[in-house]
Amino acid sequence: ELWISLEEHHDALELIMSKYRKQMLQLLQGRKGEDAEPVLKVHQANSLEIESQIDRICEMGEVMRKAIQVDDDQFFKVREKLAQLELENKELRELLSISKESFEVGREDLPD
Repeated sequence: ELWISLEEHHDALELIMSKYRKQMLQLLQGRKGEDAEPVLKVHQANSLEIESQIDRICEMGEVMRKAIQVDDDQFFKVREKLAQLELENKELRELLSISKESFEVGREDLPD
């Protein structure tokens, strides 16, 4: 009788423990969902913030590319204008030297 009583007691404890384990598992799974929810919200907020910062960086990069293009265009225009002025200066100097030479030749032809 004691043996049978002990087996019944053991079976009852097993039943209680299995229900306890089941409830603890459900509780832990529920908590994991609850614990994960705030972390998930923080991660979503951070990812949105990072996404907006990436968009701003891309916009700034595009503005910088346009500024570089404008700056390059301006540089080439200045360089072209400088080349034109140098050529004009060279031609004017040649004309000046020709005019000086003709003036000196004209002077030599004059009687003293």
